[in-house]
Amino acid sequence: MIIWILLLSLFCESTQDGNGKENGVLHCEPQNMRLTTPDQKILLTWEDDPSCLAVHDVLMYEVVVLIADQQVHNDTVAVTPDQIGSTHSWNWKPHLPLECASHSVRLSSRYKNRTSPWKQKQTHPGIGNPKTPEVFPRDRVFKVGSRATFCCVVPVGDIFDRMDISQYSGTYMNTTKISNQTYALTINLDQASNTVCTDVKCHTKTQENGACAYIGYPPDDSNLLCETRDLQSVECLWTVGNDTLVSIKSQTDYYLLGRECNDTSEGKCSQEVQVSAGEQNWTLTAQNCLGTVELTDRADLTKRVHMFAPLEVTASAVNARNVSLEWGWKAQQYNNLNITCQVNVSNGEINSISENFGVGLNFTVLDDLIPDWAYTVMVRCGTTHYFWKWSEWSSSIQFHTKGDVPDALDVWMQMKDNQLTIIWKMLQANQSHGHIIDHEVTWAHTNTPERQNRTKVAHPKDSLALSLNNTEEYIISVTARNINGSSSPSTITTSIHHSFNSANGVIPSRILGSNGGFNLSWSASPIASCGYIVDWCPALGESRVEWVKVPPSETNASIFSENFKDGLRYLLSIYACTQGAPVLLERREGYVREKRIQDGLFETLTMEQQDSDVVVSWHPISLRKQTAFIKGYILYALDNNNNSIVISVSKDPETTSLTARNLKISTYTFTVKAQTAVGECGTSFISATLNSPTDYLITAVFISLVTVFGLLSLTTILCYRHWTCIKHNVYPPIPKPVLTDKWLSSPGEHSCRPLRVDLCQHSEALITDVPELHRKSCAPGNDYISQDKTPCVFTQTQMGYYNQPLKKNTPPPIILPTAIPSGLPSSPFKRVIPNPSYDLIMQTGDQQSNSGPDFHKGTPLERCSSGYQPQSLINQPEEDPDSPLSCVFTYILLPNSS
Repeated sequence: MIIWILLLSLFCESTQDGNGKENGVLHCEPQNMRLTTPDQKILLTWEDDPSCLAVHDVLMYEVVVLIADQQVHNDTVAVTPDQIGSTHSWNWKPHLPLECASHSVRLSSRYKNRTSPWKQKQTHPGIGNPKTPEVFPRDRVFKVGSRATFCCVVPVGDIFDRMDISQYSGTYMNTTKISNQTYALTINLDQASNTVCTDVKCHTKTQENGACAYIGYPPDDSNLLCETRDLQSVECLWTVGNDTLVSIKSQTDYYLLGRECNDTSEGKCSQEVQVSAGEQNWTLTAQNCLGTVELTDRADLTKRVHMFAPLEVTASAVNARNVSLEWGWKAQQYNNLNITCQVNVSNGEINSISENFGVGLNFTVLDDLIPDWAYTVMVRCGTTHYFWKWSEWSSSIQFHTKGDVPDALDVWMQMKDNQLTIIWKMLQANQSHGHIIDHEVTWAHTNTPERQNRTKVAHPKDSLALSLNNTEEYIISVTARNINGSSSPSTITTSIHHSFNSANGVIPSRILGSNGGFNLSWSASPIASCGYIVDWCPALGESRVEWVKVPPSETNASIFSENFKDGLRYLLSIYACTQGAPVLLERREGYVREKRIQDGLFETLTMEQQDSDVVVSWHPISLRKQTAFIKGYILYALDNNNNSIVISVSKDPETTSLTARNLKISTYTFTVKAQTAVGECGTSFISATLNSPTDYLITAVFISLVTVFGLLSLTTILCYRHWTCIKHNVYPPIPKPVLTDKWLSSPGEHSCRPLRVDLCQHSEALITDVPELHRKSCAPGNDYISQDKTPCVFTQTQMGYYNQPLKKNTPPPIILPTAIPSGLPSSPFKRVIPNPSYDLIMQTGDQQSNSGPDFHKGTPLERCSSGYQPQSLINQPEEDPDSPLSCVFTYILLPNSS
């Protein structure tokens, strides 16, 4: 029993001690509570009651937030024993702007299972009763993609209508009623402000009002890169991100190595540091109210030296073809660096860059400059070892080189009308090195080079025509002269006329133009010791030749000229440059661009029907009309029914006719076209009606008859008009014999040997022949006197048979042939004018007697200006010299008695 009493007393005592301690702990509660609202946040601070020092375990505080007397949020704050006795804080950002409604905060402590009563309540009042609708928050910065709540507080007595946001016209706006005067709108901000700000408006039945919201992005800079310019500072560069669109309300601040950067508009910041060898981290921080980004670059700055541009670049010792440059440095540390510098030299047309090396390099010499020329020069440098990047270019300087003699001329030759013309290219401004005064041309025979001919050609003439022997070679030199002297001579050797001016067996091949010019290639020639010359000119006309020279190592060239014209054929020649005269290797012909040939190409189009075939012909096409290569011709036919068919095609560009075969009798329109690379062109027409072969036969017969009739009529007319002349030449008048009494009287006076008729063996053919008449010229007149002053004696017979009585005289000697030649031609009047009984012999006497024969005048034969006599046919016997009349007994036939 005593034991149970002792145990009970001990239990009661322990219970009383525990309750006393617990009651002391429950007096631990918050005190000195303070509520603030920085940047639309609720910040609550408090302190512990002194009794809380007795707590040796975690002490918990509970926080409750009320909006418009409605609980919207609760939270707990744990305080460890070592934090008891200090000031505690808690913050929270409500979804509803603080101006929209009252915000209250309650705080109580909890230790183990015992909670203190809500010690204190702090209230942040709303805006109250505005006069106009008010929208909150105002001028707030929001991040794109965030969720935001806007509220509208309407005046008392006004009626809320709606809320809307610009740029979200298609989005449903669902508002929530907070109180009778307050309405809230919650929305996802997925669009950045496209202007200065996004307008949030509140509409009542009577009025409206709004507020600006700035919706943008946090910084998104990248690619940090740090280097040193002078080995005494660090300079970092980075890629500035996209516009945050909230810079008006919240600019982006940059910090390098924890120190603020002053000017970061170009993404660059520098800080003075001690540069040493070795890698280290270089950190840049960029931040605005929406966020922060941190960039880091790890680098050894001694290997990243970005030099400053050279200073005070000057030109000294300016000569005709070289100049010296000098410059200085901004950083003295550069004098100990191994430096590489680039010099940019511009002559107005070409920029060239040269490099120079050296420790602390601060000068260089420029060579191969153009005399009498203006230059612009800039310099930049970088480290040779661990090259990082080039410095900026220095300020440019200008200088002008001194003058010099001209460069050598580019000389060529052209043959025109068997006359050699030497031509040269005018020197450009960068080749003349001063104003050109004139040119000098010298030439000499290759066999006698010391005997030179020389002439001056005034500037700007660029050619000289020389009359040289085309069968011999000459050496021609041309020089240009300015105030500084003459250029070195440019020499060319002329070739023999036939080997240079003509193709000499080289047949031109066709070439197609490309991009407004010609791309040529040819086979290498072993004789081209000094290269090749390509010249070109229009295939027709007297245009001046152009040329270009190609080095020996190249066998192709691109030919361009400002004188090239489309649709004009050019002839291109390739020559081998030798130690002597140039040698023609190849020739090409072609168009830069082929053009369609104009219609009417076949101006002399003709046709000829051959039975059922039609041959359409034309003259050869002039090269002047060919604006493209003609590959062939095509012939179309269109009949009365407008049926067009291809009749004939020729692939021969040299043909001049096409034949349409087996055509039907109809009327056709024939069309001839030329086939080219640009299509069918040069269209020409000819129309014709085909006739049957019978019609052509009738026409031919009719034409033949008309022709024969015409010839006969013409012959008749001519014969009629010249009948007298024809009659006189074809059938001359024969004088009629006159017999007088004296012809038979005085036989003694006119004695003659007996007529031996039997000795004359005359054939019928011989008798009917008209003997030839030998005529001796006589002077005209009635006296019939010959040129040798002897009278013309008309001998009818040799027995004194005359037209008039003959007086005694001495007859002239007559030489008669001894035989009749077998080949003696008969008279052209044979058997046409037969007169066997009367053969007239005309004979001219050798002597003039006192009393010649009394000629009968009045007959046509007697009026002839010359006498005639028949050719003797047989040998005559010897006559009596005393006989006044010579008789040929074997020839004379007695006249028939009438």
